[in-house]
Amino acid sequence: MDKSMMGDIDAMPEEDKMRMSTMIDQLQVRDSLRMYNSLVERCFVDCVDTFRRKSLDKQEESCIRRCAEKFLKHSMRVGMRFAELNQGTATPDT
Repeated sequence: MDKSMMGDIDAMPEEDKMRMSTMIDQLQVRDSLRMYNSLVERCFVDCVDTFRRKSLDKQEESCIRRCAEKFLKHSMRVGMRFAELNQGTATPDT
């Protein structure tokens, strides 16, 4: 967030600040749930082939673990990149 926006927020009444904070919290929860649901759906579709058993077999379990790790690493990298861009310290990707 740039400094002019922060100045505008500081000038807001306390009630509006609280309302804005609540909205931001709700958006963050919603985005977290979307990311989680996306992860579950993607890994399930990619890794689960049959419904022969109640539990996952070793191959499915391994696939899901790799899928989840890859998804989370990618999400962290994207988050770090956005933070770099937001701070103006972006570095060219190689």
